[in-house]
Amino acid sequence: MRADVLLVGAGDLGAAVGLRLADLGHDVLALRRDAARVPPPLVGRSVDLTREAPDLSDVRPRFVVVALTARPRTEEAYRATYVDGMARALDALPEPPERAVLVSSTAVHPSHDLPDLEDESVPAAPADGPGRMLLLAEEAFRDRVPHGTVLRLSGLYGGASTRLLDQVREGRITDPHRWTNRIHRQDAAAAVVHLLTMPATPEPLYLGTDDEPAQLGAVAAHLATLLGAPAPPAADPAQGHGKRLSNARLRATGWAPAYASFREGYTRLTS
Repeated sequence: MRADVLLVGAGDLGAAVGLRLADLGHDVLALRRDAARVPPPLVGRSVDLTREAPDLSDVRPRFVVVALTARPRTEEAYRATYVDGMARALDALPEPPERAVLVSSTAVHPSHDLPDLEDESVPAAPADGPGRMLLLAEEAFRDRVPHGTVLRLSGLYGGASTRLLDQVREGRITDPHRWTNRIHRQDAAAAVVHLLTMPATPEPLYLGTDDEPAQLGAVAAHLATLLGAPAPPAADPAQGHGKRLSNARLRATGWAPAYASFREGYTRLTS
């Protein structure tokens, strides 16, 4: 097969990455449970990585992207998908790729209050079973692709989920002071493609987030105005708690978010 890109996982984010790479002239093979759900011109191959290894004997990809999705959010499901499933896919490659990116999550970062923005130097300290499995997946990825890059994404938005919008409409914002971090799905996809194709060799680890950590109450207030919903409880910066993340290392590579904050991203979503 002529594919020079392998997507291990082709959900909303993985497919967005693949379509961007196809637009750049790459031939993309995507692994997904149901290959019929892989959008053209990507080529799908059906495999349940939680149960079986794929046959990749005919593939020699330059680039590999691991962008898996686990359901439900339990330790068992995350181990089966992110650790065991990823290992099956990478172990099936006949030779290592030129570059590889693993999409992980900032959920592995500790949720303590710091005076400054957290960056890649803060040691991972996952607080729950799924977070621990993500960290194990990062370790398994580095074992198999030592020159690969881990991209820890903050909260994704811009896809099909309307959870936060529904919470605002229904007046269910209960912790307005909590700091939140997010990245638009299209910016996340652009970051993955950038790390795969930029001229310089990427670092082993990046945080993928937008330019502005924001308290949940501030985000909810903006959404309430856009939606014509009742105003949520106001955020108080003096009571802010939780982690605030920096994208400085990723920005230094030349990547920049098209949606610099929740204001740009959510205004587009609700317009």
